[in-house]
Amino acid sequence: MVENEVRDIGVDVKAPEKSCDDDNCPFHGNLPVRGRIIRGVVESVEMDKSVTVRKDHFQYIPKYERYEKRKSHYPTHHPPCIDIDEGDEVQIMECRPISKSKSYVVISRGEG
Repeated sequence: MVENEVRDIGVDVKAPEKSCDDDNCPFHGNLPVRGRIIRGVVESVEMDKSVTVRKDHFQYIPKYERYEKRKSHYPTHHPPCIDIDEGDEVQIMECRPISKSKSYVVISRGEG
């Protein structure tokens, strides 16, 4: 790929300002994205090129006619061109499996 060329990933998100040489970056590499877009909060940034994203939701319990809070954790690939820290709200998108547990990639920080 040509230096500083940004691919169109087919989603209405702003491309990152920085460039990177990661093959698993949807903007500067060869990783196609597809499927679900999830908005969540970054819970852990301790891994190399990976983050854990938490999505909170409510589950209805018919017996008690009430809702309970639940959360899901998504191991996600973190391209170096997107700067994020713990507590940031991010958008992640489904992609091909990158490892045993990672099938999502960060596409934007905040609202997009």
